[in-house]
Amino acid sequence: MAKTIISIPVFNGLIRCGLLAAFVALCLFQAMPAHALPIFARQTGQSCVACHAGGQFPELTPYGRMFKLNGYTLGERTIPLAVMGTVDATKTRHNNDANGNPISPKDGNLTWDAASIFLAGKITDKIGAFAQYTYTNYDHQNGDGRWIGKWASDNTDVRYVERIIGEASDFILGVTLHNNPTVQDVFNTAPAWSYPYLSSSTSAVGSPQFTPLIEGALAQQVVGIGGYLYWNKLIYAEVTAYSTADGIWSFLSHGSKAGDLAHPQTYLKGYNPYWRLALTREWGPHNIMLGTFGLLADVYPNDPNAFPIFTQGVTRYRDIGMDAQYQYLLDPHTITAQARYTHENISDPNNFVLGDSQSANLKSMLLKMSYIYQAKYGVSLAFFNVTGSTDSVAYASSANFSPATQGWIPEIFWIPVQNIRVGLQYTHFTKYLGSRSNYDGSGRNASDNDTLFVYLWAAYW
Repeated sequence: MAKTIISIPVFNGLIRCGLLAAFVALCLFQAMPAHALPIFARQTGQSCVACHAGGQFPELTPYGRMFKLNGYTLGERTIPLAVMGTVDATKTRHNNDANGNPISPKDGNLTWDAASIFLAGKITDKIGAFAQYTYTNYDHQNGDGRWIGKWASDNTDVRYVERIIGEASDFILGVTLHNNPTVQDVFNTAPAWSYPYLSSSTSAVGSPQFTPLIEGALAQQVVGIGGYLYWNKLIYAEVTAYSTADGIWSFLSHGSKAGDLAHPQTYLKGYNPYWRLALTREWGPHNIMLGTFGLLADVYPNDPNAFPIFTQGVTRYRDIGMDAQYQYLLDPHTITAQARYTHENISDPNNFVLGDSQSANLKSMLLKMSYIYQAKYGVSLAFFNVTGSTDSVAYASSANFSPATQGWIPEIFWIPVQNIRVGLQYTHFTKYLGSRSNYDGSGRNASDNDTLFVYLWAAYW
C-alpha cells in the first residue's frame, strides 16, 4: 500500500488555515446564540441537537425526521429567514498534471466558498417549506480563466401534510414539490443528504468522477411532485414523478438553461418515476431503518452548444438502491452508521453516452460511521467504492476506460456552539478510474488525488 505523504510546507500552511478557522469560530462563539439552522430552532423552541444527531447538520434524529415529515409545520410561525456560509481550504497531494499545469487552480488557498439564504418553516398548519438560495463564489471560470460567482436556486422542498391520529394508528399523509431527487427524504443514506456533508467545491479530483444518475446529476435540474405516507413510525412509502425544471418551473433550476455551456439544462422525456420504501423502528436510545429506492429516467442528449436534441431518442437510466441506517442517541454519546448501495443500468441505443456498446452498468457503495461526544467533538470514517462496465467514450479520461474509484474519508470536527462547525477531512484514494497506479496513462496514481479539506461552517439569522 502506497504511503500518504503531505509535505511539511503544505502541512504548515493548512495548520495556519485551521488555526484561522478556529479563531473565527471562537469569535463567533461570543456573538451567536446556540442554534443550528435558526429558522426551525426558533419555530420549535428546540436546540439543534433535538433535530440533528449530535448537533451535526444535516444528520436528522427521529424528532428531526418527524418535523420534516410533518411538512416543517411543528411549532409556531416565526421569522422565516436564515443564512449559512462556509470558509475552507483544500490541498491536493499532487496538484500538477503531466505537463506541470495545476489541476485545481485554487488549491492550497483559504477561500470563502459559498453562502446560502433560507426561506423556510411553517406557512399554515398544513403547509410548510424549505427553500435555499445559494451564492457559489467559485462557480466556474470564464474564457480568460477568471472565476465567476453565481446566485442560484438550491435545494427546495414544499409540502402539504395531513396527520391522522387514532387510538391505534398514526398516519402522516403528504404531498411534496421539490427540485432534487431524494432531497425530500428524511434519512441520511439518501444521496441528497448523505456523507460527506461538506466537501471541497474547488477540487477537480477530490471525489469520484462518475456516480449513478440519482446521486446528484439531476439536482436542481428537475421538478418533482410526489405523495408519501408514514404509518405508526414503522413504514414509509413514497412515489414521485420528475420532469424538466423549465418553463414555469425554471425558478427551481440552478440557473441552468439551453445553450449555457457553464450551466447546461438536463432535459428529461415526459414524467420519470421514483419510488421509496423504508421500514423503521425506535426503541430506547436506538433507531434503525432498512430501505430501498429506485429512479427510472429518460434523458435527452445535448449538442456541443448545450442545446437539447429532441429528435434522436434518449438514454435510459434505471437506478435501484438499498440502504440502512442505525443511530444511538443518549447524551453525551451519539453514534450513527449508514450504508447505501446503488446499481444503475444504462441503455443507450444511439450511443449518446456510451461508445463500446449500447448498454452498461454503474454501481456505487457508501459506508459511514461517526461518533460525537457532548454534541461538540466528533469523528467519522467513510468508505466509498464505484465500479462499472468499461467504455472508451464514457470514461475516456481513464487509461483503462473504467469508472472504478475507491477510497476512505476520515474526518474530525468540533462544534463549539450548535450552529458552527470546524472540521478537517481527508480523502484517500486506493483506486481511481480503474487503477491504483498510472490510471490516466501519463503516470498519475490514485493517491496523487488525496485531498485534505479544512472548513468552517456557520449559520446565523
